[in-house]
Amino acid sequence: MTNKRFLSVIIGLAGLIVVGQSLAACSPLLNHSFPRLQDNVPQSMCQYQGKVILVVNTASKCGFTGQYEGLESVYDKYKDKGLVVVGFPSNDFGDQEPGSEKEIADFCRLTYGVKFPMMGKTDIAAPKTTAFYKQLIDASGTRPKWNFHKYLIDRSGNKVESFASITGPESSILISKLERLLAEKP
Repeated sequence: MTNKRFLSVIIGLAGLIVVGQSLAACSPLLNHSFPRLQDNVPQSMCQYQGKVILVVNTASKCGFTGQYEGLESVYDKYKDKGLVVVGFPSNDFGDQEPGSEKEIADFCRLTYGVKFPMMGKTDIAAPKTTAFYKQLIDASGTRPKWNFHKYLIDRSGNKVESFASITGPESSILISKLERLLAEKP
C-alpha cells in the first residue's frame, strides 16, 4: 500500500470515528431530522450540537413576519460565536404560511435575505405537533401560541428557554440570554 493510499484510509477511518462520536454525543432533544426548505435534503439537528440554537416557527403572511430581518441580523452577528438560527415554517397559526416550500424559500431569500437554515413546513400545533416541538414544549413548559415563537437551546442541547412571538429577536431580554449561553463553554 502506498503512503498516499494509507494516509487516505487513515483519514477516512478518523472521519468515521469523529462522525460516530458526534452522533453518539447528540442530545435526545436534537436527535431529529427535517427536510431543508430549499431542496428537501434531510438535515439532522445533531449537526448543531455544541452550538446555541434559536428555533423559530415562521410564517410569511403574519404581523410578525418582519422579525425575519432581526433573525437574520442576530444570526449574522453571532454565528461566528456559535449561534445558529433555525426556522420552521408552519401554517398552523391563522393559515399564514399557505405557500409551497419553493414559494416560502424564495420569499425568505428575496424579501429578507435569509441565510440562516430553514427547514420544510412543520406541524407545530396540536394535535399534529412534531416530536421535536413536543420535546421543546416539554423542556420549556411553554407551547407556541402563534407564529415566531422562539426557543433558545444551550450548547449541550438540554436546556431550553422560551420566548413569545411578541419578543423580537433583537430584544434585550433574548440577546442577554443568548450572549450568556454563547459565553458558556460546550
